[in-house]
Amino acid sequence: MGNPRGDGYPADGEGPVHPVELAPFAIGATTVTVRQFAAFTEATGYRTIAEREGWSFVFAGLLPDRFPPTRGVAAAPWWRQVFGADWRHPEGPQSDVSRREDHPVVHVSWDDAQAFCAWAGVRLPTEAEWEYAARGGTQDTPFWWGKELTPGGKHAMNVWQGQFPLKNTAADGYRGTAPADAFAPNPFGLFNVSGNVWEWCADWFDAGYYAVSPRENPTGPADGTARVMRGGSYLCHRSYCNRYRIDARSSNTPDSTAGNIGFRVVVPGER
Repeated sequence: MGNPRGDGYPADGEGPVHPVELAPFAIGATTVTVRQFAAFTEATGYRTIAEREGWSFVFAGLLPDRFPPTRGVAAAPWWRQVFGADWRHPEGPQSDVSRREDHPVVHVSWDDAQAFCAWAGVRLPTEAEWEYAARGGTQDTPFWWGKELTPGGKHAMNVWQGQFPLKNTAADGYRGTAPADAFAPNPFGLFNVSGNVWEWCADWFDAGYYAVSPRENPTGPADGTARVMRGGSYLCHRSYCNRYRIDARSSNTPDSTAGNIGFRVVVPGER
C-alpha cells in the first residue's frame, strides 16, 4: 500500500509503502447511484445535510451562464455556494437527476453515506480495502491499467480535459459525472476507481498514518477532523489535482458536500 514513485503531494502522506493484509470482503462494482440512493430516501424519508442546510458546493463551470453570483471558496473560487443544490438537484434548483439515475449520487456527506449504509446493511470501505480493490491486482503504477493517462490513445476515465479551470474540452465524453459503469472495469470488476467522483472511506485521515499503520486490517487513526476520500473526480487535472491515481489520498470533513463526492460500499466476507 502506498505510492512508490514519489509523484504525489507530501502533505497527503502517500508513503511509506508498506505491506497490508486484509480479511475477505466484497465491494460494490460501482459507486452508489442516484437510483439506489433514491430507494433509500423513499424508504426512510431521510434528508441529506445539503437538503437540511439548503445549499451545497457546485463547480462554477457547470452553472448556466446567467446564474446569479454566489459566494465562492476563497482558495478555490471555482467552487460556488449554490442554494437549492443537493443530490436531487446537482447544479441547483434548475437541474434534476431524471436522466442521471445511473450516475453516482453526489452532494452526499460522509454522515449521509453512513446513514445509507445503516439502512442497506453495508459499510464504507476502509482506505486499505479501497486501495486493494482499486489496484485490481496491479502494483506500483498510478492507474490499474498502467502508467499512461490515455492508454493506446484512448480515454480510460472521466477527468478534466483541457486547461483547468477555464476550459474543459470534455474529450473523454463528460463535463460532469459519467454513468457509474462508464469506461472499462479493472481486473476485479470495479468501475471508475479513477476519476468521476471522490469516494468516501471509513477512516479518519492522518498524513502520518502510513508510518504507524498495522499490517493486518488497518482501519485508520482513532480520531481526527477529516475522513479519507479516494479516487479523484471529473475535476481532477495533473496541473491542479493529480489525485486520480489509485494510490493518491485526500480528505474532507464528515459534513462536507459537493457535486463531485460520492461513495461505494462493502460487506465483509466473500460474495
